Amino acid sequence: MANSTSANLKLTVQATGENSGTWGQITNTNLLILEQAIGGYDAFNITNASRALTFTNGALSNGKNEVIKLTGTLESNLNVTIPDSVEKTYIIHDGCDHAGFTLTFKTTSGTGIALCEGHKYVLYSDGTNIEKASEERVWRAITAAETVQTGAQILANTNGGAFTITLPASPSAGDEVSFIDQGYDFNTNALTVGRNGSNIANAASDLVVNTQGAGFSLVYSGDATTGWTYREK
Repeated sequence: MANSTSANLKLTVQATGENSGTWGQITNTNLLILEQAIGGYDAFNITNASRALTFTNGALSNGKNEVIKLTGTLESNLNVTIPDSVEKTYIIHDGCDHAGFTLTFKTTSGTGIALCEGHKYVLYSDGTNIEKASEERVWRAITAAETVQTGAQILANTNGGAFTITLPASPSAGDEVSFIDQGYDFNTNALTVGRNGSNIANAASDLVVNTQGAGFSLVYSGDATTGWTYREK
């Protein structure tokens, strides 16, 4: 009987009587792969092309790492993918500058999680899709126009002039974006929240915020007429 390969980490499963003289080497490689899956770290630069993480049979591979940090400035909407049928848990740190673009961690053929700039995630693959177990959100200072992602927590400083923060396109029910007037300047230089095709508080218009010290969150209601609505008011 020949060796086989495990479904998820692609370990070499040795058949009885096989691998005379190389059994120890194969076993050591399997142990290194397990170490990589339990505590391995790698960083990948993502700029202008989607990236497929690898799962090479019987070898260390970048997709087998437990912790992955994504870096770089996006130049288009991109995906980071793992193969279909792999079941695995990941800790993902989105360290990219999105520059208004989206970054999704997904299986090759299934659905995934749209990442938010600066956030950290515990994600897992069920063999078909990527699911989110938890998300660590961070507050991020912005001083100029930008399109943000679901989950963004924005410290908007308009001291240097009014600007627009554009909400994510095609939101899903429960998506949330939060805003704080970092410099207490909204009354002088208003913040505009661009609706990006969805209603805000039952209106097909952008939201202009000119209240000094304002702090609020918008949650997508799932209803196209209501659109984004206030979490606090």
